[in-house]
Amino acid sequence: MRSLSVVITTPPSSYLTITAIDYINCAIDAGIDVVGVFFYQDGVLNASANISIPNDEYQTHKQWQILNEKHGINLHVCITACEKRGLSDELTGEPNGQISLSNISQYFTVSGLGELVELTARADKVVQF
Repeated sequence: MRSLSVVITTPPSSYLTITAIDYINCAIDAGIDVVGVFFYQDGVLNASANISIPNDEYQTHKQWQILNEKHGINLHVCITACEKRGLSDELTGEPNGQISLSNISQYFTVSGLGELVELTARADKVVQF
């Protein structure tokens, strides 16, 4: 196996999400090219810019940020799954004149299921958590 794509369907508080992050880090250490990570279903909650995890718990959002910044791994989040869970990438005007900002973290790219197909096609192996 030379390349890997990962699909995340678990929320940030799940032990499977932590396992996925560890799996990706091990793949990187083994010299495997991680083509990208696609977040779907409850996995899109990992992309929330408003997530607040207690300091004494594993900081999944910080680990995704490191994978993106340090290793250049693209983090794709399904926009339809986001919208179903109250996440949006649009700037919208509120009735009171204020602007509502995107609540998706800057480290994630809003995508559709077409991106999942692309990641699957470009990888030797696809793993889902």
